[in-house]
Amino acid sequence: MKNIKAIIFDAYGTLFNVNSAAEKCRDKIGDKWEGFANYWRTTQLEYTWLRSLMKRHKDFWQVTEDSLDKSMKAYEIDSSMRNELLDLYKTLSPFKEVPEVLKLLKEKNYKLAILSNGTPALLNQLVKSNNLDNLFDDLFSIEEVGIYKPDSKVYDIPIKKYKIQKNEVAFLSANTWDVSGGGNYGYNPIWVNRNNNTFDNLDYAPKHQIEDLSKLLDII
Repeated sequence: MKNIKAIIFDAYGTLFNVNSAAEKCRDKIGDKWEGFANYWRTTQLEYTWLRSLMKRHKDFWQVTEDSLDKSMKAYEIDSSMRNELLDLYKTLSPFKEVPEVLKLLKEKNYKLAILSNGTPALLNQLVKSNNLDNLFDDLFSIEEVGIYKPDSKVYDIPIKKYKIQKNEVAFLSANTWDVSGGGNYGYNPIWVNRNNNTFDNLDYAPKHQIEDLSKLLDII
């Protein structure tokens, strides 16, 4: 990758482990915690896409609450755990290599930013709770445009702020649909394939795939 001026990260699933909220409650939830966590995440994403298509926008926190309520019913989890799970979601744990990689990239003077479905308040709390707030130049939220990824208006946000070309952005996401969205838009995407998944057939295939962010240093 040449002429990269900004490295932009998806947050949920890429920098932060979306299953960590349920995992911290595994003693209470039992063996079904992982299935529940995956169901919650899938429902959450489905709601963002459906709301975008229906033009019935709710912010990401409201979507997270709605998808949790459905998931708790589906997995028969006691409603008394609702507030605990929501509080834990606000402070999801980063993947273990994330802090060190971000520090190394910061030293190289790249623009570092998050581009996320999360609300500004959620993103601020997420990075501050993990002592990462001093490493990012910007935390970009889809709330600026009122529609969720992978709408092109979202990928426009950092381009307009930094006044750079699309191909001057390295965009990292663990979500295949987000990689396809960014790639079709014109970014240079890197798929963070932590779980050895199969890429979707969405008219785009990334040139670069890494197991975790530590491999990013070999590409940039």
